[in-house]
Amino acid sequence: MICLQCGLVWSDPLPHNPREFYARHYRYRLHYKGTYTPRPKHILRAGRLALARYQSIRHLLPTPQAILDVGSGGGEFIYLLHKLGHTVQGVEPNQGYAEYAGSEYGLQVHIGFAQDVALPEEHFDLITMWHVLEHTERPAEVLLKLHRLLKPGGILVIEVPNVEATCQAPQNTFHEAHIFNFNLSTLQKLAEKTGFTGIGQLTSDDGGNITLFARKNAEEKSGTPAALAIPGNAESIIRIVRGHTLLRHYTTAHPYRRLWHRLRQYFAERYGTRDFISGKALLDRLYAPTISRHVYHGTPHQEAACPIPPMTRARL
Repeated sequence: MICLQCGLVWSDPLPHNPREFYARHYRYRLHYKGTYTPRPKHILRAGRLALARYQSIRHLLPTPQAILDVGSGGGEFIYLLHKLGHTVQGVEPNQGYAEYAGSEYGLQVHIGFAQDVALPEEHFDLITMWHVLEHTERPAEVLLKLHRLLKPGGILVIEVPNVEATCQAPQNTFHEAHIFNFNLSTLQKLAEKTGFTGIGQLTSDDGGNITLFARKNAEEKSGTPAALAIPGNAESIIRIVRGHTLLRHYTTAHPYRRLWHRLRQYFAERYGTRDFISGKALLDRLYAPTISRHVYHGTPHQEAACPIPPMTRARL
């Protein structure tokens, strides 16, 4: 379904009971990965992704920060931030992955959903949420909770799949576990509705993901229903989704680039985990070059903050 006023896309009826689904399937990663704790290839894959995500937020980290990662998985991203000198916590509904992050890396990871976990208000400088918001049954409720957890002027970083993406096969545009589907306009408007001001954005090279940087306003909630309308956005999304056909998809470079990427990933993971000892040893080796560049005698460099990417919408 799509809202003709703003363009927000959601599943109706829901394909499953969200709480039951995450408690019984996604919570144990059996639905996606077939395992209760991360395998070596999953750790390596998540570690490389953590490095890329760190590069996208490094301009927000001129000094040591108090950081919360919502949906922290096996802890690879917050372990990197911890090694760089930041104070980190995670929230993860997957008990197996959360316990692994605690035992393997010594991290503080709260087991549960962000909207349910008890955390101190106005405590965090930065909150990150990578590919989580689209899974929640009440995304505005989640963002309101995160608004309360941030210090005045704190930063929220949200990354979600882009509903306008055409890099995936048409039948994969909508995913069973994705209850809500955003484009940049609806993500920005939701942030505005829940008390944030967008200060920057990124779109992945293939157009598949969008990342929003937003600063906490003094007020928790802002905007009237009329102000939340986005004229023309629904029509634009409908046109893109309906125009994304199999014929058009397979006459672009996207499916062949994706196949090449998967082949490279397969061999890289086979090579990178051939002498696996532990998740910590693997990540320490993977993160060593980044840590050596950004940590001096155990203290992060006091770098001047880089400018935040401007609020411009990338063309797909």
